Amino acid sequence: MTDSAHVRGPATPARLVLFVSVALLINYIDRGNLATAVPLIHDELGLSSTQLGFLLSAFYYSYVAAMIPAGWLAERYGPNRVLAAGIAIWSVATLLTGFASGFWSLLLLRLLLGFGESAGFPCASLLFARGLRLSQIDFANGVLGFSYLAGPSIGTVLGGVLMPVYGWRAVFLVFGAISLLWVWPIARLLQPTKALAAGGLDRAPAIATAGKAAEEDKPSFARILRQPGLWGASLGHFASNYNFYFILAWLPEYLVRERGFSMQAMAYVAGIAYLINATSALAAGWAVAAWTRSGRSSNGFYKSIMAFAHIASMIAMVGMVVLPVKGSIACLCLFQLAVGVSSPGTYAIPQIIAGPLAAGRWVGVQNACGNLAGVFAPAITGMLLDATGTFSSAFVLAGALNVLGLVGWLWMLPRIEPLDWSRDAAAVRSSVTV
Repeated sequence: MTDSAHVRGPATPARLVLFVSVALLINYIDRGNLATAVPLIHDELGLSSTQLGFLLSAFYYSYVAAMIPAGWLAERYGPNRVLAAGIAIWSVATLLTGFASGFWSLLLLRLLLGFGESAGFPCASLLFARGLRLSQIDFANGVLGFSYLAGPSIGTVLGGVLMPVYGWRAVFLVFGAISLLWVWPIARLLQPTKALAAGGLDRAPAIATAGKAAEEDKPSFARILRQPGLWGASLGHFASNYNFYFILAWLPEYLVRERGFSMQAMAYVAGIAYLINATSALAAGWAVAAWTRSGRSSNGFYKSIMAFAHIASMIAMVGMVVLPVKGSIACLCLFQLAVGVSSPGTYAIPQIIAGPLAAGRWVGVQNACGNLAGVFAPAITGMLLDATGTFSSAFVLAGALNVLGLVGWLWMLPRIEPLDWSRDAAAVRSSVTV
């Protein structure tokens, strides 16, 4: 087989980015539906805030646990196949949620949903690292960020409009059935051959080898875990995600219960805020791509964006709870802007550093660490609500955690450039030979 041979399916970078982005859009619509339904489920099933918080966080138990295996499976069996299997699992879980009768059935289905959705980012990152040039990765992640961040906007607006009319159960049934339609296109999605994936793109020359040599250069999991950049990115990802998942899980309840919005008004405000999030991600991806095309390094650009995002998020979290309604909504929009501009970097950074030989496992670890925030943020917020009766302490805690993000992205993360895994592998082989 020649270096240019490919697996069946669409071959262009544009189609690769489009197909993967749609998959992640569906991913975020399906995971966010429960948050939109919380005001209705709260009344129908009589669940406490602590129980609701645990249900919102339960998704991340299986999501985090399956993330690293998902990255390994993607590298071993192909990211398109693993992503297609994940879509099938999470679609069925979404559909069956429409039949849930109480806390325990909802809990089991949220765990199944998290297991399926764990395939999303490791597979997407590996597909991008293998199928795109370095010069294409920045904007591609902007498009990807726009897609998955538009998911909460679309899901919240549709859910907020449809659930009061047709009931929350019907919405889960319809969304789950629609999601299943994307399994077949993703299963047939092209991925480069092993030879091309090993470095036939514009990667570091030292890894531009094929076949057996590429396999020898592939870093071990232990070598990946020894990279300080992995842990800096993981800490920054955790801090950003704590704020993001806190808002994603509890914004509908906050607007309805504490600010007095109707379900329709909540859907409108939240939908606009999430749309700002998605649009700013696309703009950030375009901006960093233009920056790097001019011959300048993406290192300073990405780190500056990450610093801005955490400082703005810190201000927004406090402002949302202490200001009157209009000021609170303005701070919500500021927060969504900050999250959006930082989103492309969250996954472009590991794709650039780890490259096609290690992106699946690197993002599996980083995303697992980052999504531990999903385990803690919804559950801690629910407990704080039951203990205090207000959202104030939850907002303050979320704001304070942005300090960890500044430490991770600015202090722990080294220069953002491709690692030369082949040089390390050669050194290891040389020491073994001696």
